[in-house]
Amino acid sequence: MSKVRRQANRLAAPQWGWQDAAACRGEDIGLFFGPDGERQPEREIRERKAKAICARCAVRTECLEYAVSRPEKYGVWGGLNEDERASERRRRMRRANAA
Repeated sequence: MSKVRRQANRLAAPQWGWQDAAACRGEDIGLFFGPDGERQPEREIRERKAKAICARCAVRTECLEYAVSRPEKYGVWGGLNEDERASERRRRMRRANAA
């Protein structure tokens, strides 16, 4: 069985209570999940706005932990976009493997 599959089998059921205190609650979801075919300049502007909301969020850490542990492939979660979360996952894997 692959390492990824074993890890997926160990994931606990998500706890959603933290979302009640999220700063993004009630915001336009389009800020966090862009449309297909979105151009880079528009994406940068949209992500900057989403990240500004995340920056003032009381549950940013919980949101990021959820997105990194699942892994959530799309959108801005916990103040990080898809590429930033992928980098964070790799960093955590390297750190875990070094321990």
